[in-house]
Amino acid sequence: MATTRSWRIASFNLFNLNEPGLPMYRNREGWSKAAYEAKLDWGAQLLRRLQADVVGLQELWHRGSLERMVERAGLQDAYELLTPENATGQRIVCAALVRKGWLRGQPSWVAQFPKALRLTSGGDDAQTPDIAVAIDGFSRPVLQFSVKPHPKAPAVRVYVCHFKSKAPTQVASQAWFKSQREVYAPHAGALGAAISTIRRTAEATALRWMVTEATKGSTEPVVVLGDINDGQHSNTANILTEQPTYLTGGRLGGRDTALYTAQTLQQYRDTRDVYYTHVHKGIRESLDHILLSEAFYDHSKTRVWLFDGLQIVNDHLDMGEPKTDGSTDHGVICATLRYQPMPAPRPA
Repeated sequence: MATTRSWRIASFNLFNLNEPGLPMYRNREGWSKAAYEAKLDWGAQLLRRLQADVVGLQELWHRGSLERMVERAGLQDAYELLTPENATGQRIVCAALVRKGWLRGQPSWVAQFPKALRLTSGGDDAQTPDIAVAIDGFSRPVLQFSVKPHPKAPAVRVYVCHFKSKAPTQVASQAWFKSQREVYAPHAGALGAAISTIRRTAEATALRWMVTEATKGSTEPVVVLGDINDGQHSNTANILTEQPTYLTGGRLGGRDTALYTAQTLQQYRDTRDVYYTHVHKGIRESLDHILLSEAFYDHSKTRVWLFDGLQIVNDHLDMGEPKTDGSTDHGVICATLRYQPMPAPRPA
């Protein structure tokens, strides 16, 4: 493989990329031919602009549509497409584009939570009621794979995720709701929002479990990226990252299981914060993230790759209309990582 000093990894929510005319959710008609062509054009232009070596993708329905987007970008000879076999337009999946020659081993999609995971408790004290959360799988299976960006560096394990949205779960069709509609109807929004939050929290915990299993006592580089549908300081993000301390000056440290947000690393470099990847009801927030293990952290004693900046493509969120102009309803983020291992300490 050709030696590279830097590589780029991106997260791109495709906003329901499916073949024209195929139903999606409650939309039985799907994309029109014109809207579909616009999506391919917009996505192809973005891929050419990013020139990323690894692109984690969310909201893909059909592999054929992704193939056409990559071909339209003229990048079919550059990328290997990672999609599950069932990416045929009936369900939503996570996927990836990987620079050819970089993939190590086979990708896999994790649908079920770790078997030992439990979300039950009798509470911390006598005043706390019991809790039990019965959920055993991801809404969107997590894609995991490994890439080798540099011959002298260990392979990087990548997870691509897409957690449950903040939109309230629709509970009106549930039997318990219909049995006492007059009781539950006034509270449908709160109940649905709580269910969505609980599901998203459980998904973050399951992925955190997987990351801990991979990183505890290990120096394997790990990247988690995708649409977690929550902000930088949310409980969802805190569970994933384990809230590491960001060191300053000449201090060195790091923690094997921690993840460092590219957003925070970029904020240490910027004079102002312009990071947002989603706009809803006029509120700008960051739902899309790139989370990096200590192998990518500037101040880590075991650093292999130096974080070298974050690009945020979000102008379209204020100016575009994703249902007609082909854009996405999320910002696209791309981190540059430079091969620069931490120098060995000088002898005393």
